[in-house]
Amino acid sequence: MQTQTVLRTQERIEELVGSLQTIPTLPQVTARITQTINDPKSTAASLHRIIAHDPALVSRLLRVVNSAFYARSSQVDSVERAIVLLGFDTVRNLAIAATLGQLFKGHICEGFTARDLWDHCIAVAVVAREMAKMNDDPAAEEAFLAGLVHDVGLLAGLQVCRGKLRQVCERAKREPTPFTLIELDIIGVDHQELGAAVARKWGFPESCAVAAAHHHHPSLADDAWQRIAGLIHAADTLCCQHRVGFHLTAASQSLDDAAVLGAAGADVIERVRSRMPDLVGPALALFR
Repeated sequence: MQTQTVLRTQERIEELVGSLQTIPTLPQVTARITQTINDPKSTAASLHRIIAHDPALVSRLLRVVNSAFYARSSQVDSVERAIVLLGFDTVRNLAIAATLGQLFKGHICEGFTARDLWDHCIAVAVVAREMAKMNDDPAAEEAFLAGLVHDVGLLAGLQVCRGKLRQVCERAKREPTPFTLIELDIIGVDHQELGAAVARKWGFPESCAVAAAHHHHPSLADDAWQRIAGLIHAADTLCCQHRVGFHLTAASQSLDDAAVLGAAGADVIERVRSRMPDLVGPALALFR
């Protein structure tokens, strides 16, 4: 029986992912930047060439780099200089953040739009990176990117099963049942499973697919991915509890203690919780 359920679920994922041509493709520059992630031969120069061909992106990127969010002591006037000062990974992720938001369009349900979902993703990215930095984790930028795309399954659901997703949301407003269980009941898969498939389809790193797949149940991730899953879980829980953007997926979710201790630590989480407005507000102003 369990095997049959797994097969039916996989069939439903494949069915929905097969419908993803109805979702706008990644902006061309975003797709090219994601290719640099997976190319071990990529260099700062190759990233610079990609970004430099998009004047609007250059302008937006420099606005972010020179904002109070990064607290630079001197003005940064070129992408090349930004890469030198901030590093390849940071600039790459900022460029993705500056372009990915274009896909978040439409109305999810009463009281929430896709822009609210994008606000939530930005917040989770920033909070996850901050927790990693407080732990001196070298993968802080990996956490930022994973946070940006952790709920991409909801974006996909908005395009391929909009009516059913609306039903899920309305039911989630009325009852305490976990959002993912309501999705399984109404849609047949949850946004974690769908999001992991989309992240892989769009060429994002495996850490992004893992974060999408396990941000509500990080203990189910393979041992090698427990840290990133735990970080995104903790950030997602905090952001939903603080009702940042689209928060229905985890508004009543409790932190997974094992994941928290392994990825962030209770003390770090409480310190970040106390600073949520200062962390999230400037980021939303920049990346919306």
